[in-house]
Amino acid sequence: MKFSNIINVSLIYATFRASTPIIYAALCAAITQQANILNIGTEGIMLMGAFTAVVVSYTTGSWVFGVLVAMLGGMFMAWIIAVGHIKYRADNCAIGMGVNLLAIALTKYLLNALLGQQGSFSDPKIIGIPRIHISFLEKVPFLDEIFNDWCITEWLVIVLVVVVWFVFYKTVWGLRLRAVGKFELAAQTAGINVNSMKYQAILIAGLIGGMAGAHLSLGYSNLFRENMTNNRGFMGIAAMNFGNANPIFTAIGCLIFGFSDSVGARVQAYGVPSQIVLLMPYIITILVLVISLVSKKITEDKKKSSLSGEE
Repeated sequence: MKFSNIINVSLIYATFRASTPIIYAALCAAITQQANILNIGTEGIMLMGAFTAVVVSYTTGSWVFGVLVAMLGGMFMAWIIAVGHIKYRADNCAIGMGVNLLAIALTKYLLNALLGQQGSFSDPKIIGIPRIHISFLEKVPFLDEIFNDWCITEWLVIVLVVVVWFVFYKTVWGLRLRAVGKFELAAQTAGINVNSMKYQAILIAGLIGGMAGAHLSLGYSNLFRENMTNNRGFMGIAAMNFGNANPIFTAIGCLIFGFSDSVGARVQAYGVPSQIVLLMPYIITILVLVISLVSKKITEDKKKSSLSGEE
């Protein structure tokens, strides 16, 4: 096994490519977390988006329609979470897991009912999200290998991370959202419609989660497979916890998952058992959660000690 064949320039893009659907999922979770709602249903939102994107792209021949309808499909699943949690006061973890199970069952049924397939569906009529080729980068091999032929939604996720960060910390809407998440009663006293803010956060998260699924089925691959999200939604939640719902730090957490996935795929070619490779993302998920929990505990202890020192 040559180390240079595993860790090289191409690993940079491979890491980002594997991280992109997780970043979308993590942003979906981060928006609701700012309102103090843990979006366990991210996986189901993403899976429904992946399915609707393929069906619409296949039937219309348009990847744009596929992405737009996938976002609406994600928003519909998010609406179920919003109604269940806000209107009927259901536990958000319970309603989130319900949405995940609903998405798995519904996509499996519709795959057979609409497309007459079981397990997976691929067809040349499925129009994938196009990739952008930058001609002048061909003259610089290093940059060409890293930045050329990126999918449109891979470029878009970088913009989205910055936009979501700006909305959270530089806009009135973001301030109100964080106020609802930090101290709901105080926000209500200040005249903020708490339920309205929560609905908005969950529905917007649904749009981004739907895009996550669309990227996975039309950008990352060009097919739909049952349960193809493969726990990426949960990885996004773990990364969101790692980054404390800050889009920048959350994206960094997602890159850790992408790196482990890319390295795992490469070492498998050198005889490393596939079981170990498949375990890597889950081990990294646990490590990320442990690190985030320990760091939060240390921060809280420091705050308590500083307050006691002042007293």
